Amino acid sequence: MTSATTPAASTKTPELGEAERDRLDAAIDDLQGGSRTWSALTLAQRVTLLRAVRSSVAAAAEDWADTAAASKGLDGRHPLRGEEWLSGPYSVLGALDAYIETLTRLANGTNPLDGITIDRAPGGRTRVHAFPLTGIDRFLLSGYTGEVWLEPGVTPNGARAAAGLAQRTPSDSGGVGLVLGAGNITSIPVLDVLYELLAHNRTALLKVNPTQDALVPVYKRALAPLIGPGLLRITRGGPDVGAYLTGHPDLVHVHITGSAATFDAIVWGTGAAATRRRRENRPLLKKPITAELGGVSPIIIVPGEWTDADLTYQAEHVATMRLQNSGHNCIAGQVVIMSSDWAQADDFRAALRRAYANAPDRPIWYPGSPSRMHLATDAYPDALVLGDRVLVEVSDGDDATALQSTEYFAPVLGVVSVAGTGQEFLDAAVAYANDRLQGTLGANLLIDPSTEKALGAGFDRAIAALRYGSIAINGWTAFGFITPTMTWGAFPGSTIADVGSGIGVVHNALLLDRVERSVIRGPFRPFPRSLPVVNGGGRLTILPKPPWFVSSRTGAAVSEGLTRFRAHGGTIGLLKTLTAALRA
Repeated sequence: MTSATTPAASTKTPELGEAERDRLDAAIDDLQGGSRTWSALTLAQRVTLLRAVRSSVAAAAEDWADTAAASKGLDGRHPLRGEEWLSGPYSVLGALDAYIETLTRLANGTNPLDGITIDRAPGGRTRVHAFPLTGIDRFLLSGYTGEVWLEPGVTPNGARAAAGLAQRTPSDSGGVGLVLGAGNITSIPVLDVLYELLAHNRTALLKVNPTQDALVPVYKRALAPLIGPGLLRITRGGPDVGAYLTGHPDLVHVHITGSAATFDAIVWGTGAAATRRRRENRPLLKKPITAELGGVSPIIIVPGEWTDADLTYQAEHVATMRLQNSGHNCIAGQVVIMSSDWAQADDFRAALRRAYANAPDRPIWYPGSPSRMHLATDAYPDALVLGDRVLVEVSDGDDATALQSTEYFAPVLGVVSVAGTGQEFLDAAVAYANDRLQGTLGANLLIDPSTEKALGAGFDRAIAALRYGSIAINGWTAFGFITPTMTWGAFPGSTIADVGSGIGVVHNALLLDRVERSVIRGPFRPFPRSLPVVNGGGRLTILPKPPWFVSSRTGAAVSEGLTRFRAHGGTIGLLKTLTAALRA
């Protein structure tokens, strides 16, 4: 989830000292013992263990969010500090709840997909309606739904038969794996560890990214129930530690959330030797690897007849997709694809400039981001520079290559145009996203209800044609990231020779096999404009403005309140949170 443009080291990585090697070897020995312990646990015992983890995560949630916010330069009064509640402890608590439900079903002899709607998606694919699955999610996140599409050829019966992955054979050990943690979002390392344990029966050595060092004490408290029996060990370190661990003979698998350059350095090495290994197909890494590596994410704006309120709201939506976490996200929207023939194109561009300029100021904290912003302004000298953010509006005759191929991992947003309206535009925009933009991790699409209805089956065909692992319709794909029963990862087909946005999936709390993509659908209009009488057949939601919007006046309070409710329950606290949400 770190930048796809972060350069790999060009010099030889220094070797570790003997004491450090001994410390890491001892941690791996502990994890091998933990692997035997895990294999001996029944499913019911694993559920009990996960509940203990849930309790310790809930106890650490406030410290977790405060430490993460401080590490990113957000003080206790900053309006965007709520991001660290939602993308940290909230996401982990939700994942634990979903995994507990899946393992409880398996322990009781029932299928994880019992009672869940399974039907057919375009192209005959099997589709699992994976969100919402609880009454509280239907209420709090009304208007949002999520589907997991499986690879062509997987039948509904085949999906049911495979659901559960390694938890169908809990006594089969997956050995010990290495998790190279992300540096930007604090839940990612924990979610990746949980997936190793539950999808693969692998205990894990987590190497925390140096940007997350301040979180290590919090992680150790929150995950103490996994650390105690040897199911998890956590270590700090730089490239020297990573190089030693990726080559360690007792680690059977590597999972990385990071950059394609780092992935290539692990698999092939660097310099002339790496070029030779690639040519001869002799990877340096001798064990399997999975990865989530980001990309250049599109935001397709389908032309329609939008009200002034629609233009303002969706412009703030687009600004959020780029500016959340100061743009330091693998899934940050980067290229807005608009119709040059849309009568309201100029109005939307003006609304987008206002929303982008008016978002709260915040630090650009991720290493290397300022230099990548300079790359953008060098490539586009006429770009609009708004304090700590850059808006590139590509005109006819401008070269969009840099915008299409560079994951800036910083507050840099681009706008491009293609011709057409209706189906002609949608098909052209999908082709642009598929063929010109780097990566296949996530795509976003905004469309008003009347236009979607008019397109009918053509709209469904266009969604099926998008080659992305996560697709959000009238939402942001980050919603899929924090929804544990959805899957997260690149579109299938990448290899170690051409890794793109990565290999494999994570999250996936239903433990589905042979996943192709996840599709999120959300409301085009917020409450009260989502009411049927004014919404033209669109989805009803009770949210006036989602708390993750950078323009939400009460986002910090609502995000904290939702996390506390997820952790501890409590009707009074929830009512206070909902009241704050109505003031967003």
